[in-house]
Amino acid sequence: TSEQIEHLHRRFKQLSQDQLTIRKENFDSIPDLEFNPIRGKIVHAFFDKRNLRQESDGLADEINFEDFLTIMSYFRPIEMNMDEEQLDRFRKEKLKFLFHMYDSDHDGKITLQEYRNVVEELLSGNPHLEKESARSIADGAMMEAASICVGQMGPDQVYEGITFEDFLKMWQGIDIETKMHVRFLNV
Repeated sequence: TSEQIEHLHRRFKQLSQDQLTIRKENFDSIPDLEFNPIRGKIVHAFFDKRNLRQESDGLADEINFEDFLTIMSYFRPIEMNMDEEQLDRFRKEKLKFLFHMYDSDHDGKITLQEYRNVVEELLSGNPHLEKESARSIADGAMMEAASICVGQMGPDQVYEGITFEDFLKMWQGIDIETKMHVRFLNV
């Protein structure tokens, strides 16, 4: 809505300290991100050119308000008047954003090592969980992904990583549309 855009513009100005662009270091002033274990991945996602719909590889050094709106659009809630095709496109956009967060080398696949890195980051705040346990969790999840996406694999087959099509299969039936959103709080 126009009210949400105005709110986002105020937030943008606050983050950018009234500049025309935001840089990664501007995100240091967001208290809600301070203790998030995947803070780096979230901030990185704001500057990922794939998420900025520039269809190119790499990271932007800074983003303007239009780029900021583009990123925030991934978090907008579903609208009641969306038809099935719009809902499907909306869902795929959100999942593509998430996929890019995991695919840190931008090769179109989430490898076991990339997935291990995310799981280790997520579990890093738990002092009772050793790195080896986090690794086992990631390995088990990757095996599950392989069984969902490839089916029964032969002993000599290696699952090279999760493609976006695999990622879509894995998220089938999970309500990402309402879970991945932003609350509009007062600035």
